[in-house]
Amino acid sequence: MNYPKGTKINNNQTIIKYGNRGMNLEEDINLTNEYYIEKRKAYIYKKPTPIKVTKIDYKNSVVIKEGFFEEPSTTDYNGLYNGLYIDFEAKETNNKTSFPLANIHKHQIEHIRNVINNKGIGFLIVRFNTLGKNFILLGKDLIDFIDDNERKSIPFDYFKEKGYEIAMGYIPRLDYLKVLDLILKGGDSNES
Repeated sequence: MNYPKGTKINNNQTIIKYGNRGMNLEEDINLTNEYYIEKRKAYIYKKPTPIKVTKIDYKNSVVIKEGFFEEPSTTDYNGLYNGLYIDFEAKETNNKTSFPLANIHKHQIEHIRNVINNKGIGFLIVRFNTLGKNFILLGKDLIDFIDDNERKSIPFDYFKEKGYEIAMGYIPRLDYLKVLDLILKGGDSNES
C-alpha cells in the first residue's frame, strides 16, 4: 500500500521511507556550492521544483495548503563555472554492485542529452553509500551506456572505468569542480 509523503509499508509491515532519498549527498553538494559561491569560484545552485500553489491559508501566517507539481523537474543543479554552463543530477544508492537506472527519470536523461547537444556540460554525481564512493559520470557516458545496453542498472565497474571519483573533504565537502577541472583538461578517470 502506498501512503502520502513517499512512505510505503511492505508485506513484512516494515516502513520504507522514499522521501528525501539522496539528502546526504545533496547536503554535501549544497555546502560545497555555498563554499564555491562564497569564494567566487562558481555560481551553482539547486533548482527549485516547479510547484503550482492552489490554496493558501492567510490566518496567522502564509501557509501553503494545497499545490501540485506543475511539470516534471529536470535535474537537481545548474550554474556557471569558468564561463561554462554545467547541469547535473545527484543520486545515491545503497547497492554495492550497480546504480539502478530506475533512480533517474527519462525526462532527466533527455534533459542531460539536450544540455550536451547545446554544448553544456551535463553529468551525474552518484554516491555509492555502502562503499563510501562518489563519482562523476559524464552525461555522454551515461547516454552511451543507456543507448548501448538493455540493462536496468549501470555496473559499479562502469563507474570505475568511465567515471571520475570525487574524494570527500572538509571544506569544500565534495570538491567536484576539482574533478571537473581534471576532466576538462583531458585527464584519465580516477586520477583525483
